[in-house]
Amino acid sequence: MLLVALSLLPFAAALALGLAARGNRSAHSMIAGAGSATGLALVLAAAPGVLAGETLAWSIPWVPMLGLDASLFLDPLGLLFAGLILGIGLLVVIYAHFYLAAREPTGRFFGFLMLFQGAMLGIVLSNNVLLMLVFWELTSLSSFLLIGFWRDKAEARQGARMALAVTGGGGLMLIAGMLLLGQAAGSYELTTILGRGDVIQASPLYPILLVLILLGCFTKSAQFPFHFWLPHAMAAPTPVSAYLHSATMVKAGVFLLARLWPVLAGTEWWFYLVATTGLATMLFGAAVALFRTDLKAILAYSTISQLGLLVMLLGFSTRMAVVACVFHILNHATFKAALFMNAGIVDHETGTRDIRRLGGLAALMPITALLGTLAAASMAGLPPLNGFLSKEMMLEESAHAVWAGQHWLVPLLATVAATLSVAYALRYAVFLYFRRAPADAPSGAHDPSIGMWAPSALLVLLVIALGLLPMTLAGPSVAAIASAVIGGPAPAFSLALWHGFNPALAMSVAAILLGGATLWCFAPIAARQSRLRLPDAKTWFDGAMAAADRGTRRAMLAIHTPSLQRYLFALFATAILLGIDALVRFDIAPGTRPTLPAPPVAILAWAVLIAGVVAVLVAQRWRFHALIFISVVGLVIALGFVHLSAPDLALTQISVEVVTILLMLLALNLLPKMPPVLSSNPKRLRDAILALAGGSLVGGAAWAIMTRAPRDPISDYHWANSYAGGGGTNVVNVILVDFRAFDTLGEIIVLGIAGLAIFALLNTASRGAAGARLRAWRDDMVHSPERHPMMFVISTRILLPLTMLAGIYIFLRGHNQPGGGFIAALVFSIAFLLQYLASGFDWTDRRRKIGEHRLIAYGVLIAVATGAGSLLFGRPLFTSAYGYFHLPLIGEFELATASLFDLGVASVVVGAVMMALAQLSHVAQRAARSHAAAVASETEESA
Repeated sequence: MLLVALSLLPFAAALALGLAARGNRSAHSMIAGAGSATGLALVLAAAPGVLAGETLAWSIPWVPMLGLDASLFLDPLGLLFAGLILGIGLLVVIYAHFYLAAREPTGRFFGFLMLFQGAMLGIVLSNNVLLMLVFWELTSLSSFLLIGFWRDKAEARQGARMALAVTGGGGLMLIAGMLLLGQAAGSYELTTILGRGDVIQASPLYPILLVLILLGCFTKSAQFPFHFWLPHAMAAPTPVSAYLHSATMVKAGVFLLARLWPVLAGTEWWFYLVATTGLATMLFGAAVALFRTDLKAILAYSTISQLGLLVMLLGFSTRMAVVACVFHILNHATFKAALFMNAGIVDHETGTRDIRRLGGLAALMPITALLGTLAAASMAGLPPLNGFLSKEMMLEESAHAVWAGQHWLVPLLATVAATLSVAYALRYAVFLYFRRAPADAPSGAHDPSIGMWAPSALLVLLVIALGLLPMTLAGPSVAAIASAVIGGPAPAFSLALWHGFNPALAMSVAAILLGGATLWCFAPIAARQSRLRLPDAKTWFDGAMAAADRGTRRAMLAIHTPSLQRYLFALFATAILLGIDALVRFDIAPGTRPTLPAPPVAILAWAVLIAGVVAVLVAQRWRFHALIFISVVGLVIALGFVHLSAPDLALTQISVEVVTILLMLLALNLLPKMPPVLSSNPKRLRDAILALAGGSLVGGAAWAIMTRAPRDPISDYHWANSYAGGGGTNVVNVILVDFRAFDTLGEIIVLGIAGLAIFALLNTASRGAAGARLRAWRDDMVHSPERHPMMFVISTRILLPLTMLAGIYIFLRGHNQPGGGFIAALVFSIAFLLQYLASGFDWTDRRRKIGEHRLIAYGVLIAVATGAGSLLFGRPLFTSAYGYFHLPLIGEFELATASLFDLGVASVVVGAVMMALAQLSHVAQRAARSHAAAVASETEESA
């Protein structure tokens, strides 16, 4: 259960933050910090056993018929990333508490941060690759929310869209690649896949699945040429940059490459694709970082370069390269998170991130300068810091790499990249803290409070400690993690500052000397670079997106015609053709099952139904009359359900009819009395023929199915197991809340989305052209002087508690008698609708305590929590529990967890109905105010 708790903690914190959104900053920070700290404590508690070789695992059936399980596992590689995600996450929470301005919505910020943290933990803990893909996509969505947190800024919105487009597109490639990987391996469990490397590499699917998986990894980890989203993601708040772009999101691709290393590495495909991409990215990122002027841009491109270094090491396919990669993952997380926090401090205290306007800050901000200089020195690979150690290991491995038969190419380019890394890291520290301040430098800068620099200080202490005592602090852990990546024992290695005179030392010394010389001559080099006309990836991306947008619009206009009638005609015509094809292909003919004689009452009801349908067609332009005839059709259908002994369906039908008719009556208030003529006579004839064809086809198919003798109907299973398995005698309700509860969950989510869509569509209905039409229609409307009759008001207020009591009764009896959450919610909605109709929206709305959005959200969350609760007891998802209890005076009664699920259903239904009612009322109010203002304005002008 440790893995379950570990994976659920961030999501629980995100939920708590959502519920406490109106709390203060301290409460939000405490919730987020407690979630991260508790998770970190669980990881640290499991660390000794995991590093010693124990693998924690947990699994439950997901889709048993397909052999799929929702499974988690924790090995040393997952332990490393989980520790980074939670440890740096905790420091970022502390840093953000002091960094964010007082006006910032910290509940929303920390909620998004915890959502992202949970997604990242899901990636590193997942054993099933399909489950991993779910979390992978969730990281893209949650990072979109974090990058675009300052949604009032255009650059934040653009950066968020760009990150989502690139990483989301790569995610689609990854989905295809992982599905092919599972097919090639014969399993979707990682622990099984990792043992079948020979089978996978021998498969004809290997080249295509490798390319698809690499595209997913490269886009997520900002490898060239997919790098450009990362610098634009710097529009996010600095705590987000420190978290996403040092230890978490951008390393997700590196993690997946390391996780799949035993089964994908070792081939020429792998070497040339992965090592070449990593080397090009390392070189490109370092070259661009040297000339950036925004502090976060410098760090962003340096991150791209460092990620390229990690990818290149994994691409070498040697065990020592894996050791170097693992060690540098740890080192990079420490110095890069510290540097992002350092840049945020400078921006926070000076009001600018432009390095051209900054200088001499060491005298004004000594603590910040010390921390930033040490972190930058580690990034440059200077001794005796941890960055020097892993850079030496990288140079050593590159010295043995042979690319296309050339022994000198990889070492040379790696040394050039290391030189540029020294230059941009020293430029960050020297220009920012030690050179003379420019004339336009901001004044009044000083070190911030300890809460802002303490997280950075802790990371810098790790930078120093790992440099001075690497084998003591990190040696055993690096060996265990490297063994998990390799899938076997790690090679012997030594983490030390001095390994004697070797090629790596010579390359490192050359990089440091040349990097220092580059910084010394930076001004003329930068002047020449500024005159170069280099291609801009953002321009290419914007052009590609604009072209895609134009192409999509043309396709939409060609396929989705502006005429709703033509679109519906094409839709129904296609459905009818497919239905005819199925009837012909499968020879669906009526059976020989004897029919029942139709009683006179049924014939009469059928005649009324036909008359009602014809009346709707005839009175279609008289909207009120058409609505009345529609209600007649619904009532006849409800009577049919009663005749066929389906009381649940009859109750549902009647309740739905009442609710929809009342809402549509309110909607009529916003429409003209008679609509314009939309169809000519030929079009009506065409539509009539289509309708007759469709009705005949559906009726014929129904007749063919109903006249056949049933073969082992599934209803027998439900009849036999409704009480024994679900604890209820109402089979329909047990199916909805137990046997098919997952379907019901999907339906209420769709219903909630529909309610939100109503909100979005009607929220602007009284503005612009739509508002002008609405005001024009209201000019002809005549309102009664007594709009809320006293008898109506009093009667509805008397009926309210009685109707609510009836709804509660229907809700409680639903598990064993006709009723349930859906019908009860409709009864509640009718009670509320009557209050709004009788007493007016303003009077009723002032007495409402819970908003529609919250009702929908609470309903979905209650339903999900009820269904997932069974997992805590080792039962399949949405398994309900029930029991019978006895109380004095009351007697024996039943309690079932399905009632909580039904409560969630009821909340969503009431929320969706109230959402439609509220928006219709709001539109009417806004239109009335606009109309009154327009009349008053015309009166003043006339006067």
